[in-house]
Amino acid sequence: MFKIGILTISDRCSCGMREDKSGEAIRGIVTTRIDSEIIQYEIVPDDKEIIAQKLIEMADVTGCELVLTTGGTGFSPRDVTPEATSMVIEKNVPGLAEVMRFASLKITPHAMLSRAIAGIRKQCLIVNLPGSPKGAAECLDVIMPALPHGLNILRGNVGDCGYID
Repeated sequence: MFKIGILTISDRCSCGMREDKSGEAIRGIVTTRIDSEIIQYEIVPDDKEIIAQKLIEMADVTGCELVLTTGGTGFSPRDVTPEATSMVIEKNVPGLAEVMRFASLKITPHAMLSRAIAGIRKQCLIVNLPGSPKGAAECLDVIMPALPHGLNILRGNVGDCGYID
């Protein structure tokens, strides 16, 4: 069972002005598609330092193996999720963000405006998803088939990934 964290980044959700539908969409997809448990779920404002601190907590203290963020990946001056994520990851995983943008581009030309990134901190994969429930669900759906394999590699449960008999 994979330990999952969900971090919603939204000024409005964090102060109760809006319901967090994106976080709930993510929860529904993850818990039905892979053997997982949501061990931490948080809502924070669009603040780079707060986001970075929460990502560190989820990866280093709580022990999340996968943290899915939603929100803060656009062009708004308050959109700082990729910058906060960059502050805490040790390795980039560009393929996840690339495939999300590629798949989303088939749905909307606005997909090319996404600044989402993905990366690894210790044994935790962090993936930025869009802030809209529809966008978050579509992007998560695209990467979901690869996530269990990637998480098992981080656990050290898979060896010789490139070796074919």
